[in-house]
Amino acid sequence: MHVPDGFINAPVSAVTGVVAAGAVAVSLRGARRELDERTAPLAGLVAAFIFAVQMLNFPVAAGTSGHLLGGALAAILVGPFTGVLCVSVVLLMQGILFADGGLTALGVNVTDMAIVTTVVAYAVFRGLVKVLPRTRRSVTVASFVAALLSVPAAAVAFTLIYAVGGTTDVALSKVATAMVGVHVLIGIGEAVITALTVGAVIAVRPDLVYGARGLQQRLKLRVNGELVDTPAAAPAAPVAARSSHRPVWITGLVTSLVLAGFVSFYASASPDGLEKVAKDKGIDTQTKAHASEDSPLAGYGVKDISDARVSGGLAGVIGVGVTIVAGTGVFWAIRRRRTADSSPAAVPEGV
Repeated sequence: MHVPDGFINAPVSAVTGVVAAGAVAVSLRGARRELDERTAPLAGLVAAFIFAVQMLNFPVAAGTSGHLLGGALAAILVGPFTGVLCVSVVLLMQGILFADGGLTALGVNVTDMAIVTTVVAYAVFRGLVKVLPRTRRSVTVASFVAALLSVPAAAVAFTLIYAVGGTTDVALSKVATAMVGVHVLIGIGEAVITALTVGAVIAVRPDLVYGARGLQQRLKLRVNGELVDTPAAAPAAPVAARSSHRPVWITGLVTSLVLAGFVSFYASASPDGLEKVAKDKGIDTQTKAHASEDSPLAGYGVKDISDARVSGGLAGVIGVGVTIVAGTGVFWAIRRRRTADSSPAAVPEGV
């Protein structure tokens, strides 16, 4: 659903840019509360994983494909504020390096794909976990539903943005019907990927899933005919907690590299939902050339490498590497800022 340059006029693109910048600023502050010794090392990995899986377009209808948006997955794994930043980092890397999503439309894409999906998904997720049984399976089920609804919500958001700033004269009802229809199907794929990923992490390290914190029920013992909670387990030592996430991190990185570097070659070549709707309904007639179309990695291939498999695979590996470095740098900086703000030296005298 990467919006190219030319779909939305300059004034509305500028407004969405301001909205996106404001949301990122708020998320930078909110992420300080979310990023701790568990989430900080994984946030950059989540961004890289989203980048990798977005390369895997899957068929949803005749001549149409879809791909992960990632807002629901990021919000549930590392928190909603950090999730907005994860998807924003991915969109920035894609726009600058791979000419995917217009640069003047970056605000539109961040608003639609990072903010709307994350906010809708996490709101639905939190609502569901409050009413479902407090179990790991409930977290997976809530993840599925949240991801499923986040995609058509993004389609509705794009339709509203197009209604205000679209550069072509196409009936809004046609755009809305086509966008929501195809993105409901894409949402099913998003839901499956999100639920499988959250389920896999929660099966081995539930404490690393932000959305699952505080959901574990204590075991009950019957004492003198009454059910009582078992004593809480002693917390793990800090050093052990910091080192024990390493297998998950390594597994996630290797999986991302394999998906982007090898599996992506077998992804569907059909246009994604927005591209298909734009072509069928004629809202792409004002599309402009991408400012980075001459990038060595434009189109998810490495320039001057003729072998498509090698070119695409190498571009995918580079993309994962760049995204994890950029994301990890951002999130560690936020984490260090939080640590500095909470240190005794940062507290004014007399407080």
